[in-house]
Amino acid sequence: MKNPVPRVAAIHDLSGFGRSSLTIVSPILSTMGVQVCPLPTALLSTQTSGFENYAFFDLTHQMVEIIKHWKSLDIDFQAIYSGFLGSEKQVEVVSDFIVSFRGEDTIILVDPVMGDDGATYAPIGPGLVSRMRQLVGKADIITPNFTEAMLLLDETYREKTDLKAVKGYLRRLSDMGPRQVIITSVRTDDTPQLSTVVAYDREDGRFWKVDCSYIPAFYPGTGDIFASVVVGSILQGDSLPIALDRAVQFISVAIRATFGYKIPNREGVLLERVLGNLNIPIVTGSYELIE
Repeated sequence: MKNPVPRVAAIHDLSGFGRSSLTIVSPILSTMGVQVCPLPTALLSTQTSGFENYAFFDLTHQMVEIIKHWKSLDIDFQAIYSGFLGSEKQVEVVSDFIVSFRGEDTIILVDPVMGDDGATYAPIGPGLVSRMRQLVGKADIITPNFTEAMLLLDETYREKTDLKAVKGYLRRLSDMGPRQVIITSVRTDDTPQLSTVVAYDREDGRFWKVDCSYIPAFYPGTGDIFASVVVGSILQGDSLPIALDRAVQFISVAIRATFGYKIPNREGVLLERVLGNLNIPIVTGSYELIE
């Protein structure tokens, strides 16, 4: 029997405090009418950005046991959504998971969480970057930010670029395997006041972009929010540009709802204030086709 509600395996870490990873993936997808089946990669006392001396528990062994039980239950997933992975071994575990649970129509989205602002996150080493290149080859959709795109391509990071170069990056990333590639947090020389999301669909050869006003504030977890809304949108039947638009608009609203309050940025955006926006009917989008 076909699932009355689409089901997603969400492979992410779980932080007890701070809005990131599974603490925001689950409510976003649930609000969008998707059943979330968490497969935690690590358990942390807080998310890592902005906090020190946090407790970190690697769950690689537990992942293997959970997957073994899921196999015995013959569970099927309409999407597999992979985020933060803490070790090269976990990349191997997730790769095997995709092979075991991928159905004919299963959507595989890999968010290659490795770094931001030109630097890798603390737990990420060269070996993990290399293995991540292999994992994106199993994906249908990938959602790196600009730093992560440069890491995957072994390119030198620069703060600003141009759309012609980004189109080349998108094609090269798609050549690794994924049919749809989305790069977030792109800053260009001609629009320094904007942050841009640029995407490529190999099946029709089209490029899309969505601009948003740049707000000088960093909130951990916005990448997780973006990828989660994209997953939910695609499962609802949205096109790639509509999914981009919905994700960018939702993050923009979440940041603006948070920016006016004097709360520590490290706690993330006030997701609880804006979740209802995910159920607003689609309005005319701001996406553009890039020639």
